[in-house]
Amino acid sequence: MDIKSQMTPEERKSLHKTLFTRLSMFPVFLGLAVLVPAGTFNYWQLYAYLLTVTIPMLFVLFYFLKHDPQFLVRRMKTKEKEKAQSLIQITFSVFFLAGYIISGLDHRYGWSDIPEIYVLLTDLIIFLGYLIVFIVFKQNSFAARVVEVEKNQELITTGLYGIVRHPMYIGVLLMFVPTPLALGSWWGLIPMATVPFALVFRILNEEKVLKRDLPGYVDYCNKTRYRLVPGVW
Repeated sequence: MDIKSQMTPEERKSLHKTLFTRLSMFPVFLGLAVLVPAGTFNYWQLYAYLLTVTIPMLFVLFYFLKHDPQFLVRRMKTKEKEKAQSLIQITFSVFFLAGYIISGLDHRYGWSDIPEIYVLLTDLIIFLGYLIVFIVFKQNSFAARVVEVEKNQELITTGLYGIVRHPMYIGVLLMFVPTPLALGSWWGLIPMATVPFALVFRILNEEKVLKRDLPGYVDYCNKTRYRLVPGVW
């Protein structure tokens, strides 16, 4: 057995309980953020979106429960140690939530008329974003949700990390920025357009932490020049 997969029965039980709780809260969140503003259950775009994100989510959870449960433990940390990251998280979560709420209101009042094919193509883009994130997770077991450097953390420089320094955020952009389109809304794109700015602020602060605490990261930055988009930034 891989050392990363070793957990006591008590630790596994606790992990399963936490994962089940958080997973069950996801449809509750969408119900409050989208269905309540929409004022109806007649919302096929939302259900297609739910399938697009929950099926890959379940696959990822079961995969890492089997192969690397410690990775899931890292991903469940949500409290940022860096004050700048906490501020970014709080500020932009408001815009992020607004993207869902406005999409629901858009559905209620019929502000947008997006062809079905656009909605389904957007679902495909979101799925591709999730696929990129999954590949990053496989390549980097230390891809935590919070910005920190753990003891004995390895510096990953191969795979997608050999192309850009923060490949996971490419997947995040594909997953979340076009979400209002998947929900049938043009107007919801306005608050979601702030997500790239949030990631820029996050990356700049994250790299300060990594250069300070992760051995070899400065040299890695010199070799892998681009943070997010090859040839641009």
